[in-house]
Amino acid sequence: MAYFGLKAVITLIPAGTLPAETVLRINAPVLLLTLGITFLSTILCGLAPALHVVRGDVQPHLASSGQGTGVGFRRGKLRSFLVVAEVALSIVLLIGAGLLMRSFLILTRVDLGFNPKNVLYFELAWRDSYNFSRSDPASIVKVRTRKNSVTRRLLDRMKAVPGVLSAAECDEEPPLKFDSTDVIIPGRPHVERWEARLESVSEDYFQTLGVPFLRGRDFSEDDVNAARHVMVINQAFARQYFPNEDPLGRKVKLAALDQAYRDAPRDTYFEIVGVAANYKSRDYENPSWQEFPEAFIPYSVEMFYWRTIMARTSVDATSVLKSMANEVQSVDSGVAIGISGTLEASLSEFYRGPQFELVTLTTFSVIGLVLIVIGVFSVMGYTVALKTREIGVRMALARACQRPASGGDGHFCRPSHKLRAHALSCHPNLWCFSHRPYHIRCCRDNRSTAGLTACFLPARRAAQTDPLVALRYE
Repeated sequence: MAYFGLKAVITLIPAGTLPAETVLRINAPVLLLTLGITFLSTILCGLAPALHVVRGDVQPHLASSGQGTGVGFRRGKLRSFLVVAEVALSIVLLIGAGLLMRSFLILTRVDLGFNPKNVLYFELAWRDSYNFSRSDPASIVKVRTRKNSVTRRLLDRMKAVPGVLSAAECDEEPPLKFDSTDVIIPGRPHVERWEARLESVSEDYFQTLGVPFLRGRDFSEDDVNAARHVMVINQAFARQYFPNEDPLGRKVKLAALDQAYRDAPRDTYFEIVGVAANYKSRDYENPSWQEFPEAFIPYSVEMFYWRTIMARTSVDATSVLKSMANEVQSVDSGVAIGISGTLEASLSEFYRGPQFELVTLTTFSVIGLVLIVIGVFSVMGYTVALKTREIGVRMALARACQRPASGGDGHFCRPSHKLRAHALSCHPNLWCFSHRPYHIRCCRDNRSTAGLTACFLPARRAAQTDPLVALRYE
């Protein structure tokens, strides 16, 4: 099981979680330790009944007959404790799996604000011919002009490909957002930090993603070709920095463009020409979807390192992506395709981390349920075997004909009904679960179903007890 389970776990681990040189295999010391703990637990649980008999007084057991061997809840504390501990731990696993499943469903069903279907992307990998010296302004201008020219020709070439509806350039494919900038607005002094995400894009960027415009206009091709100092903001930016006023026509400075590593005009203010709807984004450190204030400027304003081409297609995006390498090479042999894929596949990759946690915890929960059935079945079978004579006497005297297995079933139900508060107290993060009646009922029903399933065969065996056999011993 460990061998095949390890293979399954390896396939579920998200890419980039572990270093490439990591080798996952069954480690001999860990395996031996696990086997040792397993054997030790088995020996201790097997010795417990024997130690109980050795330490106890056998005279009451030999003298009593009508009451069986005395396996009531008070005298069977050890068995009850094992049942309680086993069920309590499984409830904790069930609650955790339920919470994680709910969070995963919320994560995957959130409205992103853009349509990732049939959208491909690929990063441009610039060869050595595009290197430049920061100490030589002429080389910077030359390389920037070449990059802008290649990007423009590639966008025009992409739009002419059959099946491509629109194409655009951006720094990073959604929903990744890493680049941020401080925001400076003339006449708006502030003490706290004003921050926004920064994206360099081309015209048709919002059309390619399916993000609607709320006010103003999108970038035009002339805006991009002329590297005009215009910008588009999203609704979160307008709401946070221009509350109760019209942001169109206002000037904003993006402080990140003044940094030395960016080839961009210094101390420049951009005019807001449009307001787009919000769409959710995230980064690798924070898996939750958020709507950040965002600012978009033409890609031709600066010569940043990353340039990513996106295209929305009317056919399967994967089939179109296969022909993109030839298109890029036909534009410039000094440019190649780097990381590529589709937005749908990229989103699926983001979900693999939470999915791995969900599958792992759910697997442990299922194993816990199986152990409940096995453990409770063993305890109940042992209990019924000890109380066979008592059950037979009760049946003979017509005192428990309608519930012959009450001695075994109740023995399980009484301690297990006390587990909810104990299980919730095992981990403080599970307290929020106690305020969700539906999840509590599901957890309780799963535990009860497992317990009743384990009690069924021992109860059926008790119901088939022959009273004459039991009375013969009396």
